[in-house]
Amino acid sequence: MAHVWKCTGLRWSSDGPVLVWDGGRRSGLPRGKRVGFAVPEGAVRTCVGARGHACPVRAGVPGRSTGARCEECARLDRAHSVAADTIADDPRPYRVYLAWFGPGLVKVGITAVERGSARLLEQGAVCFSWLGTGPLMAARRTEELLRAALQVPDRIPYAEKRAVRSALPQAAAERAAEVRALHARAVALAGWPDSLRPEPCEVTDHAGVFGLGSGPAAVGEVVELVPGGSVSGELVSAAGPDLHLAVTGRGVVVLDTRLMSGWELVPAAASGVDGLTFPLREFTREQERLF
Repeated sequence: MAHVWKCTGLRWSSDGPVLVWDGGRRSGLPRGKRVGFAVPEGAVRTCVGARGHACPVRAGVPGRSTGARCEECARLDRAHSVAADTIADDPRPYRVYLAWFGPGLVKVGITAVERGSARLLEQGAVCFSWLGTGPLMAARRTEELLRAALQVPDRIPYAEKRAVRSALPQAAAERAAEVRALHARAVALAGWPDSLRPEPCEVTDHAGVFGLGSGPAAVGEVVELVPGGSVSGELVSAAGPDLHLAVTGRGVVVLDTRLMSGWELVPAAASGVDGLTFPLREFTREQERLF
């Protein structure tokens, strides 16, 4: 019987994207690597729990859920999230950032200084710049200032980020232009908290790290994992939680690795033949999609 693995998510490190598994094992994902796995017949997707604790009832979760948590665990996880604005006494320094995902899509956000740029990689930010550094509540007030004064959102649905990637400018300077313009407007605003130190505009570009433009456009995206299904293909690029796999006979398909959490997975059959039997949503000609 094949060994069963449980994926706990995709993480970005200095060496690129890695899949993390229960028990701490990590699988590096260099471009060109063959990625393949299957969901055993009869398997059930279960809640991944919250804050390092297992779900007490091992609740089932829908295949299309990207959070892989039941309602109670999702509520618990959210209650202890910096993004949920429920933590006010975190003593760590925070950074405010501006992140660009494609033409017309710029957001403001905050992340702990100790995390470096990991949050930006996880979100699939094509480029970004720091805006300021200071205590958590000062960072929050600055984030709110930009939302109110400049109408900059603090959240962008992932489907929107994914949808604009086919329209990315080829030149890094063009990709950075909106961030630079917004940074200049932001630092000129009155009302910045005294404890937040402004940062100069220095745009970091992730297009090369993600592999944007390195392969053909994707033809569709995996909708969900299902028992008895499998996928196997060559990794051509990765951005945020997405893997872009060249599948024989199907073209490049997008796999959101958040759909993997909560499933027991086994290696795809060692037939040497790539393939896909999970449900696929094909992209229409009208949709601006991916790379």
